[in-house]
Amino acid sequence: DLNFTLKKGELLTVLGPSGCGKTSLLRMIAGHEEISAGDILLGNTRLNSLTPAHRGTSMMFQNYALFPHLSVLDNVAFALKLKGVPKSERYEIASKFIEMVRMQGYDARFPDQLSGGQKQRVAIARAIAMKPELILADEPTGNLDTENSLMISDILFKYVKEEGSSLIMVTHDPKLANKAKRKIKIKDGKIK
Repeated sequence: DLNFTLKKGELLTVLGPSGCGKTSLLRMIAGHEEISAGDILLGNTRLNSLTPAHRGTSMMFQNYALFPHLSVLDNVAFALKLKGVPKSERYEIASKFIEMVRMQGYDARFPDQLSGGQKQRVAIARAIAMKPELILADEPTGNLDTENSLMISDILFKYVKEEGSSLIMVTHDPKLANKAKRKIKIKDGKIK
């Protein structure tokens, strides 16, 4: 039973222990899970029956969800390809975002040739290359060391501030959650 409004350019963190429904919430907003009741709106658009590709959202999965058979460049450009962006233009856009996450020079590498922090930066580049209205980040720093965790959160927060996208980030890390302006805490299965 959850009801909230997120303004354009706002960052919301959902904080709670494993198994409390944080990822399910993101998956419902993204269209990867059915909702049991109610409506999900983005602006004036009701998202309930829209496919993930038509929602104006971009999701960063906790396990990175990179395609193992695609290079870094092709992973970042993949969603742009689905949107029908011409090849030369999508590679130009993808390269810009690869540089933004400090992964230039890794364009031709494959996911199994990257560290966890590098994979997460590629996942961020892919998510933001779409210029979504809403970014959904599932434990974006959960598997990273402190240095990479700070870099990843700084990249995300800077992008949200500069581009005006909104961000919903789920985490079990109170330190990361404290960087957000707004928080929803889930404790003992209840919203606090």
